Amino acid sequence: MTDPKNPDSPNDKSDEMPDDWASAMQEQGAASDEDDIDWGSAFAETGETPEHTLEETPPVAAAPPASDLIFQPLSGTDAHGQSRELDVIMEIPVTLSVELGRTRMTIRELLDLAKGSVVELDGLAGEPMNILINGYLIAQGEVVVVEDKYGIRITDIITPSERIHKLNR
Repeated sequence: MTDPKNPDSPNDKSDEMPDDWASAMQEQGAASDEDDIDWGSAFAETGETPEHTLEETPPVAAAPPASDLIFQPLSGTDAHGQSRELDVIMEIPVTLSVELGRTRMTIRELLDLAKGSVVELDGLAGEPMNILINGYLIAQGEVVVVEDKYGIRITDIITPSERIHKLNR
């Protein structure tokens, strides 16, 4: 760049830049020369030759392919390991919910709800209730009273094709 008032005098320091790079590269080269290890003198101090050291090194066994370690076949050979994996899966928590029914309403109707308002659902009294696991329909059942609490008695397990049909209603 040049000075707009004096176009003949350069205002940048681009001439100094290559010198900075050159000095930095020289310093880098000098540091790497100092860090190089003279392996010949190191072996001379221990009294060994590089060839002798390589001969004493035991041969390294070939490692098994990673696919053998990661993608193990599903077989009954390791029943103890599989039962441990199954135990881990069995401890995963899920949310079970029971759906009494559904309805559609506008935002205006939703905002008009007050204490004591009754919302009409599409489910009929005595009709089986939907049982959902983490939001997925898995069964139907009937409401029962157990001591002073509600419960659900499973009456039907939903097949995958029935799940799709029920979700579309």
